[in-house]
Amino acid sequence: MIVEYVSFVIMSTVILTLCWFFVMRSHASVSYAQSLAGAPETHLTTLDNGLRVASEETGHATCTVGLWINAGSRYESEKNNGVGFFLEHMAFKGTKKHTQTALEQQVESMGAHLSAYTSREHTAYYMKTLAKDLPKAVELLSEVVQSCSLNEAEIEQQRGVVLRELEEIEGNSQEVCLDLLHATAFQGTPLGQSVLGPSKNARTLTRQDLVDYINSHYKAPRMVLSAAGGVNHEELVGLAKSHFSGVSFEYEGDAVPVLSPCRFTGSEIRMRDDALPLAHIAIAVEGASASSPDIVPLMVANSIIGSYDLTYGGGKNLSSRLAHLVAEENLCHSFQAFHSSYCDTGLLGIYFVVDKHNIEDMMHLCQNAWMNLCTAVTESDVARGKNALKASLVGQLNGTTPICDDIGRHTLNYGRRIPLAEWDARIDAVTPKMVRDICSKYIYDKCPAVAGVGPVEQLPDYNRMRSAMYWLRF
Repeated sequence: MIVEYVSFVIMSTVILTLCWFFVMRSHASVSYAQSLAGAPETHLTTLDNGLRVASEETGHATCTVGLWINAGSRYESEKNNGVGFFLEHMAFKGTKKHTQTALEQQVESMGAHLSAYTSREHTAYYMKTLAKDLPKAVELLSEVVQSCSLNEAEIEQQRGVVLRELEEIEGNSQEVCLDLLHATAFQGTPLGQSVLGPSKNARTLTRQDLVDYINSHYKAPRMVLSAAGGVNHEELVGLAKSHFSGVSFEYEGDAVPVLSPCRFTGSEIRMRDDALPLAHIAIAVEGASASSPDIVPLMVANSIIGSYDLTYGGGKNLSSRLAHLVAEENLCHSFQAFHSSYCDTGLLGIYFVVDKHNIEDMMHLCQNAWMNLCTAVTESDVARGKNALKASLVGQLNGTTPICDDIGRHTLNYGRRIPLAEWDARIDAVTPKMVRDICSKYIYDKCPAVAGVGPVEQLPDYNRMRSAMYWLRF
């Protein structure tokens, strides 16, 4: 009797386990497709003054709302470079309605997080808060953007803060290296300017410089009010009409700022410092613009090269060919393939951190990896790159803040938010021949831009690196 009971229990357990396995298996087999098909729609409305309102409702108890603006260091001149970054520091130091203390108390009482960032082409002010506090969040954001007090005493205080930040950035070799890469690749153009600007500008920028920058660039058609989380689009549109209808869409004297084209120049820049323990090197060619159809195959190509860090597991078993060789020979501390895309150009490159004795070998392997993309990429390489890219795109949208940022930037770049399902279809359409052809178009026999920081004595001569962009193909 006991044996029969035990057998019954075992059999029941096995049946339940199998049922659970097949249910989970069936769910897993369609979970990715279901997640794409079931992604909330992004709603977009344009106000009479040209300001766009875009939102995605997820039903969460929290939300992120913010204002994304087509303004950044690319819109600055050599004289006022850094003004956008300086203004970012001033944004939360009080408005005409709220002092800094009152503004901070308002945000704290909501349990919210208020932040901002400035890039080469965009500026964003955003707040993460409870969904029920959306109206208050939009009101505070409208004050921050439209009626920042720009108190003279506060400007002098923030001047010191900005200068300290500039000193800290100088100690970040990665930031310095990538800024130098832009400076040499886009020399003589606004894209070559740093987002933070030089210290001499931070010391001399005036209140009038900040006011002029706002009046020139903070225009309604160049703004997107973006939100994600527990938000209702119609409610958000109503709030936008209440708080942002007064944002001007006219330019003084019809002086509409027009971006000058940014010319790419194959060149190099070296900041040698033998006291640093490691060399930071970046090599790049001119990449595709944000709206170019070539951008997806280049994203797949970058995923094939991948990234590496000494702390990664896997070692010699890593699927990336470059990562496998680096781990096997212990050639560098880390590397990362990157593609910085702008409205009309881009930088396609590899950044790596390396011991001074391995610089030449690492540079050779990076350029060889590029040539392999042009000539020898296989079906399995592309399939792996596609999977890695899809996982990266989905993983980056983990939370209301990255979703809100994605909506804001996409609306500025493309005039709409590109859904994940569309990205997925465009990635699936990439073939090995497409990768080879497009990589040849951007990489083969092109003059690279190279930046090196640290003990870079063994960085090869530029002409050798330039010739490798041709000879490594054979």
